Amino acid sequence: MNICILRIEGTNCEQETYDAFLELGAQPELVHLKELTPQNLFDYQCLMIPGGFSSGDYVRAGAIFAARIRSNLISALREYVDTGYPVGGICNGFQILVELGLLPRVSEHPEACLATNDSARFECRPTLLKLENHCAFTQKMDIGSVYEIPSAHAEGKFVSPLTEELMGNGQVIFRYCNPEGEYAGYPWNPNGSQYNIAGIANEQGNVFGVMPHPERAFTIYQNQDWTRRTSTDGAHGRLVFESVLEYARRL
Repeated sequence: MNICILRIEGTNCEQETYDAFLELGAQPELVHLKELTPQNLFDYQCLMIPGGFSSGDYVRAGAIFAARIRSNLISALREYVDTGYPVGGICNGFQILVELGLLPRVSEHPEACLATNDSARFECRPTLLKLENHCAFTQKMDIGSVYEIPSAHAEGKFVSPLTEELMGNGQVIFRYCNPEGEYAGYPWNPNGSQYNIAGIANEQGNVFGVMPHPERAFTIYQNQDWTRRTSTDGAHGRLVFESVLEYARRL
């Protein structure tokens, strides 16, 4: 199964994403944006846009990367999504999918944003996420369960006039919570997102964006307390990659 991991200057989480897919038996490929065309996009069964600070996050996070995709790939990318192929965006990738108008739904202009954290600081630490709904990237996870996946961002506050609609549609996938699974403010919600939103999907469920980094929780050795964990506990991010591969195999 071929996985496109899309990058440009400033992308910095592509290797971890590559390694996660490779470990699970897929054939990931690091693809520079200049190498991706409307034709070869369909050679891949999944498109991932990893985290980082693409183009230095100038203008605003993800804006330049999104503009470059829009210039010659947006029609093909919309067709790719309509066909049912999974598209995932992690952190900066989430910001890019919102800028492209692929999340929370297809639109010519962004209908949401990932704004500057309420703390006005770069927040980098483990975060707890409660799974609210399933999508292509969470099928192997349990609704209502709490997962530990680290965050690392300065612009992660999800804001949208459509937030209540997304809640009603089941498009909110992850929400920040405390260890008891309760929705709480800072520091459990690291950025001030509306309704503690950490990740969303489109209505079809095959386009997914999440601010925390599942590729940084792929093995238990990436957990802050890994010495106290068993070999079968703690690699919560791995489930995201397992889920999307299972989904893609059924296409």
